[in-house]
Amino acid sequence: MTVRRRSPADIARRIGELRDEIREHDYRYYVLDRPTISDSRYDRLFAELVALEGAHPEQVTGDSPTQRVAGSPSEAFATVRHAAPMLSLDATTSEDDVRQFVETIARTLGRAEAWVLEPKYDGLSVELVYEESRLMVAATRGDGERGEDITANARTIRALPLALRGKAPARLAVRGEVILRPSAFRELNAALAKEGQVPFANPRNAAAGSLRQLDPSITKARPLEIVIYDVLGVEGAKWTSASQAMAALREFGLPTSPLHQRATAIEAIRDYQADLADRRDELDLEIDGVVVKLDDLTGRAKLGATAHHPRWARAWKFAPRGAETVIEDIRFQVGRSGVVTPVAVVRPIAIGGAQIGRATLHNLAELERRDLRVGDRVRLVRAGDVIPEIVERLARSGERRGPKLAPPRECPSCGTALDGDRCPNRLACPAQLVAALRHVGSRGALDIRGLGAVAAERLVASGLVKRLADLFDLTAGDLVRGGFGEAAARQLAIGIARARKAELHRWLIALGIPRVGGRVARLLAGAFPTLDKLAAASERELAESVGPAVAHEVVRFLHDRANRRLLEVIRGER
Repeated sequence: MTVRRRSPADIARRIGELRDEIREHDYRYYVLDRPTISDSRYDRLFAELVALEGAHPEQVTGDSPTQRVAGSPSEAFATVRHAAPMLSLDATTSEDDVRQFVETIARTLGRAEAWVLEPKYDGLSVELVYEESRLMVAATRGDGERGEDITANARTIRALPLALRGKAPARLAVRGEVILRPSAFRELNAALAKEGQVPFANPRNAAAGSLRQLDPSITKARPLEIVIYDVLGVEGAKWTSASQAMAALREFGLPTSPLHQRATAIEAIRDYQADLADRRDELDLEIDGVVVKLDDLTGRAKLGATAHHPRWARAWKFAPRGAETVIEDIRFQVGRSGVVTPVAVVRPIAIGGAQIGRATLHNLAELERRDLRVGDRVRLVRAGDVIPEIVERLARSGERRGPKLAPPRECPSCGTALDGDRCPNRLACPAQLVAALRHVGSRGALDIRGLGAVAAERLVASGLVKRLADLFDLTAGDLVRGGFGEAAARQLAIGIARARKAELHRWLIALGIPRVGGRVARLLAGAFPTLDKLAAASERELAESVGPAVAHEVVRFLHDRANRRLLEVIRGER
């Protein structure tokens, strides 16, 4: 029997057929949720494609379904500018606010409007850019203007097409949310615990941490999903409504929410929110509300946006999840500004998929006013489904309560006598230094990968960092000698090196100058584009941009001799 050898044309044709068939089955599985073949049949198709591409590497293309892990681990993430600003959403928990929002837009536009409704997913917001149907860039939201290039990691998400179907636009930029279902989150944490690794606090952190791995193969092993919900920019297509655009995205193979609906009345919006609130646990999704968006795209353009949020959308948040527990201890901690705050250690409970063992008590005055004590039974909620907070004490008939807690007179970290509720020992208080390190490394400030709570505490406890400026002198070798593992030391050293080159407005946030947040930092950096120009400005000149109160704080901070070394780092002198 003679076996005919396949010609190069036959091989190329078969590879093309396999890719098209696999993409079609991915579309049916992830977008339509209607698979038409068994998993084993899909696996055989995929295995055949892998074998053919392995034997004929010249046939491999970047958009092949086999190319979901691209390259080796990177040293760091590059920064990319978004196609359009990725704004936050104005949010409310009040039906009256939503009703007023709907009525105000109807009056502004002079007509009754239709609305698109979707769940408010609690994951990591990303931008995806397709050119000539191929996925070219994936980026995190970052500061809204620019984010981290996580293309290699995004390619590992099975639900995300590497090539769009049909007659896709020449260029398409969309926004979506990378999520981890609660069931998958529990399985992931169980696996991490079995391997002796620290579990994630909640599904959102797990999704964000998985997507921001330097090694794409780690991301690929995590069961991430993605939901696309907005168009940031398009060339080669035009839609008049969001509903029309979302239908097109589904045709292109992009996964959108199956819970997406359209409504024309506030009653329908209310019913939609109430239905998802009732079903949120059974949906196996991390959602914390619904999003109400104007359907008409011309109306959206007319309404525009503030610096923070679009005027044509509103998030209607669910009431926070809650449960009953018992206060087992009340401890005092010191924050970045030196303020001492009480924290309740509670009998561990699970709320919304997260294990809760601590809850904020806000401040010493609030603790005194509410008279909470060890042994009290309390109701606890996750404010915004994130921050654990005690909302009430549940009195019991005939109970004998524990003794009233006396507020501390000395700093629980360094022993310095408190000035009211504040530790004045700013330069030598370990707790304040740890908090300052965490703030410097946070995403809103210098975004230093690897500088979390555990790393900050280790840096201070080991003596590697005695003042904040010491952080920027550290090398990977220093970190290893200070007790960090080699991989963690390498990652943190890379993050520190990148931070030295951060833009001025990020440094101004990182410095922790009183009254200087993100918006004020950008105003200052816009008016005084270098540190030298900012330091040379008078209070009067600064006040013209940010007002007298902020100007006074900026001048006082920049001329404080204790901050000299840190300012030298910003200037690049160290």
